[in-house]
Amino acid sequence: MKTKKWLAICVLPALALLAGCGKKETAEEQPAPAASTPGPAATPIDPATAATISGTVTFNGPAPKAAKIDMSQDPNCQGSNTAENVVVVEGKLANVFVYVKDGLGNRTFDVPKEEVTLTQSGCKYKPHVLGVMAGQTIKIVNADPTTHNIHPTPKDNREWNESQATQAPPLEKSFAREEMLLPVKCNQHPWMRMFVNVVKSPFYAVTGPDGKFVITGLPPGDYTIAFVQEKLGEQDQKVTVAPKDSKTVDMTFKPQS
Repeated sequence: MKTKKWLAICVLPALALLAGCGKKETAEEQPAPAASTPGPAATPIDPATAATISGTVTFNGPAPKAAKIDMSQDPNCQGSNTAENVVVVEGKLANVFVYVKDGLGNRTFDVPKEEVTLTQSGCKYKPHVLGVMAGQTIKIVNADPTTHNIHPTPKDNREWNESQATQAPPLEKSFAREEMLLPVKCNQHPWMRMFVNVVKSPFYAVTGPDGKFVITGLPPGDYTIAFVQEKLGEQDQKVTVAPKDSKTVDMTFKPQS
């Protein structure tokens, strides 16, 4: 009897070990991955030499008339609504994403700890155009008395689709890869649409109703500045900035033929 007990004690754990070795874990059974290894340290920039680029984006032509949007399908969506695909105020072009497209080389930058906020208010996304660094948190707020359904449809990032009821806690999302004009829509309200621009550096801006932008803290160098507009496309301009330099870089878009 003692021999049988000894065999049971020794053999059963061995069989269990062999069974475990021969079994392939499913995705659900696999342990959660360890925390990712921190990326390379950010390349230091001497603030004493940092430069500034600023300018104004204009529209060369009569301002297009904004289309009226019918929101009557949802009685909780109050007020008037107009399309924001080309917004021109006294010849100045709003919602143009401006960023350093080339010239930073292998420099790396810390992901900001500060989140950026995207608000659903009046059954519109505010802002209509958003800039964010890859990996930075976007806090999505529903300020409307109705449910929204946030649905980014990227090319280079992960697609997701999530409902958010009124007074629900904010959603916190991020995008891992650089991508321009990443569209975001609302499946509940088909007129709701905005764009997120995901970049690898902090050197970007979005023009306001006055068409102006400012990019600060730029190290001296030769750069390509890109101006991106959802309907009018992209235009680029070269610029060289010296230490402590302040350069004006203006851009003009024309109506599409």
